[in-house]
Amino acid sequence: MRKAWCIILLTITCAILSINIWAKDNAVILLYHHVSNSTPKVTSVSPDTFRQHMQYLADNHKVLPLQQVIQALQNNRPLPEKTVVITFDDGYNNIYDNAHPILKEFAFPYTVFVNPPLIGKVNYQLNWQQVKLMAAENASFANHGKQHNHLLSKNAEGSQQDWLRHTMQDINDAEKMLEQNIGYSLKYFAYPYGEFDKQLKARLSEQGYIGFAQHSGAIASYSDFSALPRYPAAGVYSNIETLKVKLNSLAMPVTAVFPDDPKIELPVQNENLTFNVKIEDLAPQQINCFQNGQVLNKSLKGNAISVDLEPISQPGRHRVNCTAPSISEKGRYYWFSQPFFMPTAEGKWLD
Repeated sequence: MRKAWCIILLTITCAILSINIWAKDNAVILLYHHVSNSTPKVTSVSPDTFRQHMQYLADNHKVLPLQQVIQALQNNRPLPEKTVVITFDDGYNNIYDNAHPILKEFAFPYTVFVNPPLIGKVNYQLNWQQVKLMAAENASFANHGKQHNHLLSKNAEGSQQDWLRHTMQDINDAEKMLEQNIGYSLKYFAYPYGEFDKQLKARLSEQGYIGFAQHSGAIASYSDFSALPRYPAAGVYSNIETLKVKLNSLAMPVTAVFPDDPKIELPVQNENLTFNVKIEDLAPQQINCFQNGQVLNKSLKGNAISVDLEPISQPGRHRVNCTAPSISEKGRYYWFSQPFFMPTAEGKWLD
């Protein structure tokens, strides 16, 4: 009888540990651009809605600095459950005017990805005085490139290596300029427009950078640190009810993703997305993948998932989102997003 009780207690203990292991190796990064009533709606959230978001975070989540979260995940250290990071892209001055006072009120840390040559040079951008004041009040600053360009744009007369060398030089120049003005270098880089290809993110990683993208999903120790996902929280994505699901999401443990290069060109050759998934806390048959709001057909073979994609024929930025309910964390969903980037027939990139 005593042996039976020991087995039961051991089983219960293991179950309790498994309930928490996935939630503590997990964080969500939010992405904002403008906090304003007078800027483009697609990339904007009003100050009132932004305050609503921050209040929800204060009541339900743990907001931590980006640096702390990245270091914890890279070193397999546990994070508080429901950890969230707040980031901004582009360094607009309405971040200082409208977002910073609210963030200061809640004592929330946050990170702004900026184009250093534009700081203090363009009237809608922050200036260095504002940057330094914000840095003294819980903000950190990181690299968004020298200019807000489409990094995948290439000179038809140059080679792939010439393009890669020039792109990395621009990124490194921006990093040096940022360090000269704020006194530190995080080597964090946010891709403008969220666009990257396999070669660029590999080179970025080789040179010691952490990359941040704009496709959706949570992050974990097993995430791709050369292109970490972030949830947009502005425009149509600013509704707090739909945002709650994303804030509570878990990073889906996927491997062997194919195609492994998000850049695609006409004519599109591959019409399937395949990946493997670890199944300790999710059932593969419960994975659903969506493209343009439509559920995609899928097939399963063990822990391998194959998804039939709808043809991608329009230039621009596309993504396929896959979700599955957690077994141990009731009401929470694993989330995996695969982006695809397509230029026009002329090789141009759409804003």
